[in-house]
Amino acid sequence: MTSPRSAVTSRAACAAAICISLLSGCNVGPKYAPPAAPVPPAFKEAAPAAYSAAPPGTWQPAQPQDAALKGKWWEMFNEPELNALEDRLNIDNQNIAQYFQNFMAARAQVSEARAGYFPTAAVNPSYTRTSVGTAAATAATATVGTAAVPAKGRTTISDFSLPFDVAWEPDLWGRIRNTVREYRYAAQVGAADLENERLTEQAGLAVYFFELRGQDALQDLYNRTIEADRQSLDLTRALFETGIDNQEAVAQAEVTLADAEAAGIGIAVNRALYEHAIATLIGKSASTFSMPVKLLTTPVPAIPVGVPSQLLQRRPDIAAAERTMAQANAIIGVEQAAYYPTLSLTGSGGLQSSAIAKLFSLPALFWSLGASASETIFDAGLRRATVAQYTATYHADVAAYKQTVLTAFQQVEDYIATLRVLSQQIGRQDAAVQAAQKYVDIATSRYQTGLDPYLDVLIAQDTLLSDQQTLVTLRVSEMTAAVQLIQALGGGWDAAQLPAPSQVTSKGTSRQAANAQ
Repeated sequence: MTSPRSAVTSRAACAAAICISLLSGCNVGPKYAPPAAPVPPAFKEAAPAAYSAAPPGTWQPAQPQDAALKGKWWEMFNEPELNALEDRLNIDNQNIAQYFQNFMAARAQVSEARAGYFPTAAVNPSYTRTSVGTAAATAATATVGTAAVPAKGRTTISDFSLPFDVAWEPDLWGRIRNTVREYRYAAQVGAADLENERLTEQAGLAVYFFELRGQDALQDLYNRTIEADRQSLDLTRALFETGIDNQEAVAQAEVTLADAEAAGIGIAVNRALYEHAIATLIGKSASTFSMPVKLLTTPVPAIPVGVPSQLLQRRPDIAAAERTMAQANAIIGVEQAAYYPTLSLTGSGGLQSSAIAKLFSLPALFWSLGASASETIFDAGLRRATVAQYTATYHADVAAYKQTVLTAFQQVEDYIATLRVLSQQIGRQDAAVQAAQKYVDIATSRYQTGLDPYLDVLIAQDTLLSDQQTLVTLRVSEMTAAVQLIQALGGGWDAAQLPAPSQVTSKGTSRQAANAQ
C-alpha cells in the first residue's frame, strides 16, 4: 500500500515533469523569414532590343531559355584538354580541400551543440586505505561505518566507492535549440562557401587556360611576323646591292627584325606564368607540369542566361549570404534566452562499502536528487547590450545579402554587354586586319618596283602587326568574358543542392560532400 507521503511525492514529480516539458516548448528567439530582394523582371542586356541593331554574327544568349547550364559547364566549350584539367582540379585543388574541411568542422559543431539536449553522467570509482590512531579510528568507524583493523595502537580503514553523478539543464527557453539552429545554418554557409570556392577555382582555371592559348596565338603571330621581317630584310639587302635602295633601308629592316624577335621572346614570360598558375590550381608542382602549344580557336558558345529571379537560386554566394542571416537570427534567440531563469537538475548515487565483497549489496547503496534555479537580477545592462549587438549584426547581414544580390545582377549584365560588344568589335577588327594585310601587300609591291621608300613598308607592317595583336587580345577577352558570365550565373549550381538544416550532419550529406571533393 502506498503511503500518503509517497503519493504526494509522486504527484509533485509528475507535475514538475509536465511543467518542464511544457516550458521546453518555449522559444524566445525571433522568427526568421528571408527578406525580399529587389529582382528585376528580365536582364536588360539580354533583351532582344539590345541585339536588334547589332551587325550579323553578334553574340546572343542561348534560346530557348530552358537550355540551362549543367554541372560540368566547361564542357560547352568542347575543349577536351580543358575538361581533363577541370576534372583534376575538382579532386586535387587545395583551396577546395580547405573549404571542404571547413565545412566538415562546421558539421561537427552541430553535433557539439546538440549534446546540450541531453544530461551528462560521470563516474568516479575510488579506493582508499587509511591508517589512523585508535581514537580517530573510533570516530571514523562511528561516522562512516567502515571496518577498522587494529595494529599496535593504530587502525587501518578501507573504503571502496563507486559513485555516479548526473546533471541536466532543461532547454526551457530555446537557448540550446537556437544554438543548434545557429550551427546548422553555419554548416549550410560552409556548404555554400565550398560550392562558391569550387566555382571560383573552376572559372579561374578556364580563364588561365584561354589566356595561355591566347599567348600561343600571339607567339604564332610573332613567329610569322619575324619570318616576314626576315624576308623584308633580305629584299632590302638585295635592292641595296643592285643600287636600287640605300643603306638606310637595310638598317631600318634590321631594326624592325630585332624588335620583333625581342617582343616574340617576351611572350614566353606570360605563357609560363599562366602554365604555372594552372599547375597550382590542379594540385601539381609547377616544376613538373607543362602544356602543349595550341592556338586559340575555340568559339564562344551561346550561354543560357534565364531570368533574374532564377539567379537567387543559382548563385552559391547568394545562398551563403541568406544562410548567414538565418544564423544571425538564431544567435539573437540564444542571447534573448539569457533574460530567463535556468533550471539545473542533479542526481548522484552509487555504492560504498568497507569490503569489496559487500560493495554490490543493498546496504552499500546511496543516492541523492536535487534541483536548482538561477536568475540574474542585475548585470548593468549586459544582456540588453548583447542582444542589441547581435540584432545590429543581423541587420548588417541583411544589407550584405541585398548587396550580394545586386552585385550578382550587375555582373550578369556586365558580362552580357561585354560579350555583345566584344563580338561586334571582333567583327570590325577582323575587317581591319584584312585591310591592313592588303596595305602591306600594296606597299611591298610598290617598294619592290622602286616607286615608294621602305619607310612605307615599315608603316604598313606596323599597322598590320598592331591590328593582329588587337584581334588576338579581343578574342582572349571574349573567351574570358564567357567564362565570367557562366560564373556570374552560378555555373549550373542550384540552391536545391544545399543540404537542409536537418541534413547537415547526416551520413548521406557527408558522403555527398566527400564525393564532390
